[in-house]
Amino acid sequence: MSARPDVVTGAFSYTGRAIAERLLEGGRRVRTLTRRPEPADPLAASVEARPLQFADFPALRASLEGADVLYSTYWVRFEHGTTTYERAIANTRTLLRAASEAGVRRVVHIGVTNARDDSPLPYFRGKAVLEQALRESGLSHAIVRPTLVFGKEDILVNNIAWVLRRFPFFLMPGRGDYLVQPVSVRDTAALAVAAGAQDGDVELDAAGPEVLSFLELVQLTRRAVRGRARIVHVRPERALALAALVGRARGDVLLTREELEGLRRSLLVSDTPPTGTDRFSDWVRRNADTLGRSYVSELDRNFRPYAPL
Repeated sequence: MSARPDVVTGAFSYTGRAIAERLLEGGRRVRTLTRRPEPADPLAASVEARPLQFADFPALRASLEGADVLYSTYWVRFEHGTTTYERAIANTRTLLRAASEAGVRRVVHIGVTNARDDSPLPYFRGKAVLEQALRESGLSHAIVRPTLVFGKEDILVNNIAWVLRRFPFFLMPGRGDYLVQPVSVRDTAALAVAAGAQDGDVELDAAGPEVLSFLELVQLTRRAVRGRARIVHVRPERALALAALVGRARGDVLLTREELEGLRRSLLVSDTPPTGTDRFSDWVRRNADTLGRSYVSELDRNFRPYAPL
């Protein structure tokens, strides 16, 4: 085991879990900052858990003392209630200041492809603001920008499969010819951990080997799970309206207007050579038996269980 622990935000969640597992496989000590303790989680016995909270700065700084690398996966998929992008940006700035004062050697920040400070989409614009904050922090750092992440405990692809299994039709916004470049959560974690072991500042995209149209991604998923839904091309507004109805029925948010706009702008595609090796088309076939068997709620996983930050 390494002498100094690595700190991962959200090791009981999705990307954070994959990073924590990768670190443990490499013999690293792992501490997680989490908004909810998970004593029954299989990882709980292997990681040290401390609260991820931003109101008590001395406590936050103390939770990072002695750490080698901070892997920051904290962000919000969409705004909901008191959870806003502005607040998430402020919280992340606080986390970076705490890391600097605690003497953390390096920060690995999980961003997103095509983040730009002039983006009309707040999700991508906020990610760009955080990249610049990290560059200005003086901390040794790596910025890893995933495209569309798939893998175990995925929400987006799982819920696409859920719709394809249960509904007579799947409303495809527009022609569906906009592009995605899926990257596995395993490849993303491997890139992040490799970047953490370096010293110099680095920025790279986490992107898989396949570039697909969104229509192709849905067709691959339907074929793999033997879905009965017929794909019907409709205006984006109609697709969003149905997504809103399904979301209300499930007490969740299935898809936001901003997320659809990001897809239609092909923002989840890298302009650099692929850095991942796992193929979405292989993964979806291997996981067809379990994919989409049950609906996964974004609000239940990432909003309702937690106190406001």
